[in-house]
Amino acid sequence: MTTAWAAHETTSAALGALAAEGATGALSGDRGIVYLSAGRVVHVESAFTPDLGALLTRSGAVPPDGWWDAVDRGGTQHRVGHRLVDSGRLAAGALEVCHLGALFDAAYFVLAHDTRAHRFRPGAVHWLGAVRSVPVDVVVRETGRRRALLDRIWPDAAIDTAPLTRVRDARAAGLPVRRSRTLTQVDGVRTAAEIASALACRTYHTLVELRRLAAAGLVTAASPAPAPAAAAPEPGGVVWDDPDTALLRRLRDALEAL
Repeated sequence: MTTAWAAHETTSAALGALAAEGATGALSGDRGIVYLSAGRVVHVESAFTPDLGALLTRSGAVPPDGWWDAVDRGGTQHRVGHRLVDSGRLAAGALEVCHLGALFDAAYFVLAHDTRAHRFRPGAVHWLGAVRSVPVDVVVRETGRRRALLDRIWPDAAIDTAPLTRVRDARAAGLPVRRSRTLTQVDGVRTAAEIASALACRTYHTLVELRRLAAAGLVTAASPAPAPAAAAPEPGGVVWDDPDTALLRRLRDALEAL
């Protein structure tokens, strides 16, 4: 942790201080991790967005075995991106475009509500390796632009992270193609990130369509499941609680993705 960073609380303020120092490392926040190299953003991870591997494999740009081969051979050297290009599985330009899309998607969740930064790990490097770096101020500005646009469409940020459900009698007929495809994935369990992953689509583009669906009265954030009634204690004072099946399903999907 640097002295300048310790004087700030929010993630964007911490990034500004680290950029001014030309720092290299990983800054953790409530909703993800920002990786810096010489004060510039090189990668952002968030549990609220599909990772680069999911986008590349589910879109068909890279076969799953090709992706995992690159991870196996290049991960420990932080050269997964280079392995994809050097092996001929992906053009350098295509990798750069996909990487920047994933970076800005994840940055939206990390910075849009600008929660408190938690920890900075100096020298930490992401396993993907260097693809393209972006100035911190550009990332912060683009995040603000995206938040403002989404709020103009429908000012309820719960749509971005909560499980989503269709409003009764919602139909995809007559909707634009992308919006219709998005609506068909809304099942009361999936979040925006899970819908984006299922469609092999950028999360931000999916958020735009979901907020438009919400504004049209077709989609809403699912109501939290009611808390189960307290069970009578088992002999010996042990109480067995039913598991949260939606949470277990999301954990299973995350483990399968890994």
